[in-house]
Amino acid sequence: MEKKELFTQVIHMEERIGSLHDELGQLKEQLALLIEENQALVLENQHLRERLEPAKEHDETGKSSAESTAGSPLKARPGEGYDNLARLYQEGFHICNLHYGSLRSEGDCLFCLSFLQQA
Repeated sequence: MEKKELFTQVIHMEERIGSLHDELGQLKEQLALLIEENQALVLENQHLRERLEPAKEHDETGKSSAESTAGSPLKARPGEGYDNLARLYQEGFHICNLHYGSLRSEGDCLFCLSFLQQA
């Protein structure tokens, strides 16, 4: 085998290793995104289960949700809506019009906080 052939084989192998390295990097990025998405879904499921538990306990007492709302007035008391939004924000969800209902993953949202301060 000539030196030139050996050198071209080494160059070709180096190119293949480089492409494999790039492919591995892309797979690693995709895996990180999937792990983040999975964690967000796990947290969202946990929050939803926590919110469903009081509703299940209420239904087990014998009253249906239709019976419990039939006796209540149609309009909510003043401030109750803001209290519910503040509770949702504390549970980790956006209440601003930009990302309403999505899970907050990067700490506090200035839009949500400004909305709560107006209330």
